[in-house]
Amino acid sequence: MRWLVAFLTIGLGAQGFELAVELTPEHVHNGETLKIAVHGAARKARLDRRTVELFLQEDGSRFGLMPIPVLEKPDMYRLELLSENGTIVDSRPIRVENAHYPKQNIVISRKIASLKPSPGEQETVGAFRKTVSPVRYWREPFEPPVPGCLTSLFGVGRLHNGRPTGDYHAGVDQRGAAGTPIHPIAAGVVKIVQKWNLRGGTVAVDHGQGIESIYLHMERFAAKEGEHVTTSDVLGYVGSTGRSTGPHVHWSLYVNGVPVNPGQWMKLEACPAAPKRHRRKAK
Repeated sequence: MRWLVAFLTIGLGAQGFELAVELTPEHVHNGETLKIAVHGAARKARLDRRTVELFLQEDGSRFGLMPIPVLEKPDMYRLELLSENGTIVDSRPIRVENAHYPKQNIVISRKIASLKPSPGEQETVGAFRKTVSPVRYWREPFEPPVPGCLTSLFGVGRLHNGRPTGDYHAGVDQRGAAGTPIHPIAAGVVKIVQKWNLRGGTVAVDHGQGIESIYLHMERFAAKEGEHVTTSDVLGYVGSTGRSTGPHVHWSLYVNGVPVNPGQWMKLEACPAAPKRHRRKAK
């Protein structure tokens, strides 16, 4: 996508802001991430009451990630680029398109369905998701944590035993035999290594500048909290702990605290039995 150059006059008097802005992808869907690269005075970006940091990069540009939540209503929005003091230095329309995520029924036992989070489990993950560290460890493309195909896609509306849960799948499930090594999708720092009731064996990694990932249901761990890891390192091993019906790895990708579709960041193949993502024809 070409760089777009805007020369704006904003504020009292004739204070000019010269900006070069690159937005990708050209068409963004709910559940995806809008990547923002800027040369100029912008320091933050705002879209629909969500504000994200634009981090300084090695080439002198600024870069930030705007997550579009799965439940965001498809519509036209305005992306605003803000200066250090909050002045709007650029504003442009952004269309959020409907990804049309399918539904999926999961058959689980009453015992598994009744599992409750361990004390502090939800709070620990919540605090992790709120963390935005300034150092960037990641680079694209990301790599799948295991080689298996997807048994459950991101964003699907979840039913348990035929009953709607009112929730959606905030990650992906990858097939994997028990004991398969699980690798981080990108370099980062391990922030959580815990055995919990609901998520089972869990490892979370901060990749920096708004990117985080979390891996669930491990049978045992190989990483320690505070450790710096790369894609060649092993975080743990596939298991079926917590709310799980069999060996697999559930993992989620967070952008500035919001679950987003990992398929935008790497190539992932659905297993033949997984529900296919489809596009509805416009009426």
